[in-house]
Amino acid sequence: MEQISPLPAIKRYITSHNPISGASVLLPEDPLNWKSSKAKDTAACVAYTTTEFPPKLMDEQDLGKYKETMAGGKLGLVNPSGTVCRVVDFAPGREAIMHSTKSLDYGVVLEGEVEMVLDSNERCTLHRGDIVIQRATMHGWRNSSSVKWARMLFVLQECEDFVVGNHQVVENLEATHGSFLYQNGDSNTSINEI
Repeated sequence: MEQISPLPAIKRYITSHNPISGASVLLPEDPLNWKSSKAKDTAACVAYTTTEFPPKLMDEQDLGKYKETMAGGKLGLVNPSGTVCRVVDFAPGREAIMHSTKSLDYGVVLEGEVEMVLDSNERCTLHRGDIVIQRATMHGWRNSSSVKWARMLFVLQECEDFVVGNHQVVENLEATHGSFLYQNGDSNTSINEI
């Protein structure tokens, strides 16, 4: 599916090596596959994902596993033992949906303004170019504008189990109330539609 927002289209470039000369090369373009929420107020695409850390680049093993993961349709918000690079577009006025993942996330605002809302009611408005380091907290993303779409890029990496106070920190998608369709599989949640 193509993106639903009027924001500029994203092109993804993947580099590799010529197997004979060792020279750096660009791989053929492969269009990004966008998935939208039922309400069409959010859309996302996975730019890349790895299944292990550190990834194995020899003989393009990581590329093979990336294609296998994407074809399987069971990639969760977080890819256990790997990373996920995802772009998310938020419609104007899109309210925050509170959730948490068992991951360390890097988020960068690419377009517009996005308000980060925490379960403590703390809020901060992120502007284009701002970076947030999200450390397995309960949070949500709200598009501050009533007229403009916003876009963020996220890189997620699974984190080890940990306890805060007497509470185990776990993934929590309950507050999404159907905005996320998911299947349970082990400790990972597979997202079919975002």
